[in-house]
Amino acid sequence: MAETHGQLLPVYVLADESGSMAPHVGDLNAGLSSLHRALLGEPMAAAKVRFSVIGFNNSVTEHLILADLRAESELPHLSARGGTSYQAAFQALLRRIPQDVDTLKSQGYRVHRPAVFFLSDGQPTDGGAWVAVHRELTDRSVTKAAPNIVACGIGQAEAETMLSVATSSDFAFISVPGAQLGDSIAKFFTALTKSVVQSGNAVASGTPELVVERPEGFRMAIDEV
Repeated sequence: MAETHGQLLPVYVLADESGSMAPHVGDLNAGLSSLHRALLGEPMAAAKVRFSVIGFNNSVTEHLILADLRAESELPHLSARGGTSYQAAFQALLRRIPQDVDTLKSQGYRVHRPAVFFLSDGQPTDGGAWVAVHRELTDRSVTKAAPNIVACGIGQAEAETMLSVATSSDFAFISVPGAQLGDSIAKFFTALTKSVVQSGNAVASGTPELVVERPEGFRMAIDEV
């Protein structure tokens, strides 16, 4: 029997890079930098995570794929332009995630179900075109490596949409009315960091589970509908 190199949790940040995020790109990049610093200080958790950053607008940019954050000097910088194609975002994941899981398994790792942390400040500009590909991505009878998706909406994003994106109503959050987008982005990354650290530590302890922290200043989307 082939020896395994241990267990890994693939984590994907799926970030809205549409034009409406332009005033807050600095907050996005600051959030990623903060997460990176925190994970460097948690080497046991970081060792159990492979981290990807994917941005979406009218198309998709794969900024970072399956990175061991302990080996990264810095994380990529996001930008903002164009529309908000949820379809492009989920098509990219549908292509990417099974490929990534196969890659990690071929390297001798046991792979836990991937986790996607989705952040958007608006409604999809492609209407409902994204629904079918999202269904294919999250249907475990169709996509074996179907991820758990945590959806966080800020700005003009609607609670009902976040509920449709998240794979569980417990994973859907919306910022409170009147919240400043910059503050909401910072709190999203703080919660993401805690979730990644706790989930990585759970994998390291041999009792793997996805731990999802609700961002401060967000409500569960189910409460908003």
